[in-house]
Amino acid sequence: MYLEIIKNIGMIVTFLMVLLSVFLFTVRTKNKISNVLFACYLLVIAFDLTGFFTDVFMQYPLTKNLKLTSSLLQLPLFFLYVLSACFNNFKLKTKHLLHGIPFAVFIIIFGLTAFSDRSLLLYNILGELQFFVYIIATFIILKRYKTIYLENYANSNYATYNWLFQITLLSCFAHSFVTVRSFLSNSEYREHVIFLNVIISLIVLGVAIFFVLKALYQPDLFTGVNSNIHPIKAFKEEPLKKDEIENEHLHLLTAVMEKEKPYLDEELTLQKLAKQLEIPERELSILINQSLGKHFFDFVNEYRIKHAKKLLKDSTKKELTVQQILYEVGFNSKSSFYTAFKKSTQQTPSAYRKNGEI
Repeated sequence: MYLEIIKNIGMIVTFLMVLLSVFLFTVRTKNKISNVLFACYLLVIAFDLTGFFTDVFMQYPLTKNLKLTSSLLQLPLFFLYVLSACFNNFKLKTKHLLHGIPFAVFIIIFGLTAFSDRSLLLYNILGELQFFVYIIATFIILKRYKTIYLENYANSNYATYNWLFQITLLSCFAHSFVTVRSFLSNSEYREHVIFLNVIISLIVLGVAIFFVLKALYQPDLFTGVNSNIHPIKAFKEEPLKKDEIENEHLHLLTAVMEKEKPYLDEELTLQKLAKQLEIPERELSILINQSLGKHFFDFVNEYRIKHAKKLLKDSTKKELTVQQILYEVGFNSKSSFYTAFKKSTQQTPSAYRKNGEI
């Protein structure tokens, strides 16, 4: 019974991943590289999952070699996908082929040793080591992405970060079961492996469905930030002096934000604002982050919330819905506006407007 369940789930998941890969290869988007990398990642996983419902690839040395070693391509492809999804100026380069070295090495090793116990042990050890190295590297990239985003962008959309963070956590979760299975396979409890395979297949099915739903409901996930922008920490050794120049810049910044209202632009970035103020980007970044003690993200959205509060209290603007107001003040999503508004006022926008009418 368990074998039949695993077989059926394996076929469903493989079909879903291949279907999603075809979609990613063919969909028109400005983020073609990230889509192609993610599609390749899914196809490699799908190839690995064929073992759930057929052993045809394990019957011949060449295809068995390819199937086993292909798993060493999963994490490199995932890591490159994260890089491309985070940074919109990412380009595939020759140096990225270095990520495929473990795959190439074991193609040769398995070809020479015919899957000896020693080579398989080495393969398993490298697989575990590779997993931890790439997962740590992925979290480092995500942390850098979030820092750059907060310090340089005012668009309150965390969709890309949340998506990448979620699938990284899902990878850790799924891999923990695979690790337990490997341990049980070499212990006196190996009879429980079949039950664990059912759990793993169900988890993989859930992940596949999650991927498909994301593709359907959030197809615009991959905007990215510029990787050439560095977090403000890189400049802390050159802080602005609290002199007349800094005070002048602060006065100018406040005046422009209040009179010209650049925060109404939902695509406002640190670079755009610096150009408008005619202040170097680095100085403006340090000014906001150190002198005002805020991220650019929070700094801009404070003005947006302040403007929204005025509109909600304005009796002449009663015809405006909350959704119309959030777009008018520079937000680009309802959830981000509600989160920021409630953080500032401890009330929902609707409740705030209602209380103002009492």
